[in-house]
Amino acid sequence: MNPFSLEGKNIIVTGASSGLGRQTAITCSELGARIILIGRNEERLLETVSSLCHPEKHIYFPVDITDYSALEVVIKDAAAVMSKFHGLVNAAGISTTLPLKLLTTEKLDTYFHTNVHASINMTKLFSKLSYLPEEGASVIFISSVMGMVGEVGKTMYSLTKGALIAGAKSLALELAGKKIRVNTISPGVVVTPMSQKAAYSRDEESLNKVTALHPLGLGLPEDVANACAYLLSDASRWVTGTNLVVDGGYTAR
Repeated sequence: MNPFSLEGKNIIVTGASSGLGRQTAITCSELGARIILIGRNEERLLETVSSLCHPEKHIYFPVDITDYSALEVVIKDAAAVMSKFHGLVNAAGISTTLPLKLLTTEKLDTYFHTNVHASINMTKLFSKLSYLPEEGASVIFISSVMGMVGEVGKTMYSLTKGALIAGAKSLALELAGKKIRVNTISPGVVVTPMSQKAAYSRDEESLNKVTALHPLGLGLPEDVANACAYLLSDASRWVTGTNLVVDGGYTAR
């Protein structure tokens, strides 16, 4: 048997309508998984579904992950179709560059609600025993190198991503009794629609500076999706409470 195969596994992916979530859904489907796609935009979710292997195998739900009551209904509906969940990838998130003088409690609340609270709530719903297969499951939080190192203007974003790294370690201990592994992945700058809207992408000089910080160059969504596939597979069955850095050498300096 191939320990890296996802054949027979049912995987939930949030933020599946674009970027890292979309590519993770595609990659996991190519490895045999059935995907439960969650995202806010139905049209873009359908675009993702059309890119999956055997589109008819998968299901999707257009829902805002910060709408907790609606999300609970979605998970129940997904379980009615898929029965058990083998993996969860918390890929939904938002990013910005903002100096301290422009930070407000309202903005902090918005970022924590999306990047932290919603992911923790999603994990809470996922981890109910009735949804879990006997062999256990895997939970992944998409964090960032900004949760480990600093950058000017990234305080608010770094706060949320650092929280995921810290929280995942405690969750790994708490959920081990249910055979749920919990890990984070911290990418460097990956070429996605979100990163292409960032301030550094608006002029060539700034983009070249950011690129130069990555010895192997900027990443592609496939680089992070492959890391997700590993942590979802049986090949990582003894890996929990860790932060997998996928950054092209950014933090090696």
